[in-house]
Amino acid sequence: MNDYCRQACFTGMASPSVLLTRMLLRYTLKIDRKRNVVHIPRHAEILKLLSLLRAVSVGDFAQKLDVSEVTIRKDLAQLEEMGCLMRTRGGAQVAEDTRFLKTIEVRQHEQIEAKQAIARKAREFVREGETVYLDAGSTCLLLARELKDSSIRVVTNSIDVMVLLSDCPEISLICLGGSYRKEAGSFVGPMAIEALKMLHIETCFLGTTGISARGVFSSQNLIESQLKQKVLEVSKRRVVLADSAKFGREAFSIFARAGDVDVLISDRQFSHEKDLKAFGLEVVTAE
Repeated sequence: MNDYCRQACFTGMASPSVLLTRMLLRYTLKIDRKRNVVHIPRHAEILKLLSLLRAVSVGDFAQKLDVSEVTIRKDLAQLEEMGCLMRTRGGAQVAEDTRFLKTIEVRQHEQIEAKQAIARKAREFVREGETVYLDAGSTCLLLARELKDSSIRVVTNSIDVMVLLSDCPEISLICLGGSYRKEAGSFVGPMAIEALKMLHIETCFLGTTGISARGVFSSQNLIESQLKQKVLEVSKRRVVLADSAKFGREAFSIFARAGDVDVLISDRQFSHEKDLKAFGLEVVTAE
């Protein structure tokens, strides 16, 4: 794969050819890392159809590829576990909104001062001895740095948070398993969701791709959204960390509405407190 294709995979270009390149790269990486997974040419054809049509039914897949619907369902389950697509009722669709897709390395250098201020303010919401959840994302990673001297239990799906806190003697770490999303540095999928079902989290901190004027929180990745929804479900206090640039963005996968979140922490440039408070959401701004 040439440098242009590799760059296009991670810069949010949404043409079918680039989307296909990106999906196939993810598939190839998964195959390379799992010796027990066998490459199936039909998988590439499934991804090709999705890159063109965005959503395809099981019946259409079966007809176009001349295989049974049972076979297609097995293929879709395997590809979803690898993070290549998202199964829907009766079919599958593209798993990501490429308009907002950026690697964790890129996001760590965006709005850095605002994110640092948000992380410092979020630190005030953590009590000694409690169990907190830290999402995968640049702002939550900054919060993890603020928590290094705390005596707490941290549950996370972020490999970067795990590495950062692994040598902190007073912090007990629990990492969710699942499929690894390289560009986000996160573990997602059914295994991660199953692990959450056995946990009770006192305070969760989540990132978001966008916040609408009506208090709708969205992500560019459907599989990430499923995990966020489960985190909110098992958490007593629910906090979203988002810099002001996220307001007005609407990614295609909704994971929460205002009533599902207790607190939004943003930076001092955020000027929409009244809009969101009307929906019952507490807004805290960091200086």
